[in-house]
Amino acid sequence: METTNTKNLATFTHLSTLSQYCIPFGNYIFPILIWSSNKDKSEFIDFNGKQVINFQLSMFLYSLVLAVIAIPILITTFFSSIPSDAILSETYFENHFNVENITGIVIVAIIAAILFVGLKVAEFILIIYASLKASNGENYEYPLTIPFLK
Repeated sequence: METTNTKNLATFTHLSTLSQYCIPFGNYIFPILIWSSNKDKSEFIDFNGKQVINFQLSMFLYSLVLAVIAIPILITTFFSSIPSDAILSETYFENHFNVENITGIVIVAIIAAILFVGLKVAEFILIIYASLKASNGENYEYPLTIPFLK
């Protein structure tokens, strides 16, 4: 049976990852601070802290892979056929950016960008769900998480 204090600390560890929307790298800094200062006090806090950190590192890795796929493809496709003097011309964009000019590799980049958005939405929902589980005193393992810390 977990105490209210350990449940609250575990819940706050999960919720502290949402600080990424206000503070850069807050999704790593705050959970690591909470987990490292309290991991010896409770096995429940230790388990949840490792889950949070593993999940955030996994999301970073997945986001990095999707960005490496999407960004270079979109940039090279966008700038490959544009003459330097045509960039300022409004008619160039109207005449050359249409559905017929989309290639298969651009579709891969667009799918990667859509997956990135879906990944961020799923991350937000899973963080809320995991914090609810922690507040109830239940252990929760995030799906598709690479176990960096065991």
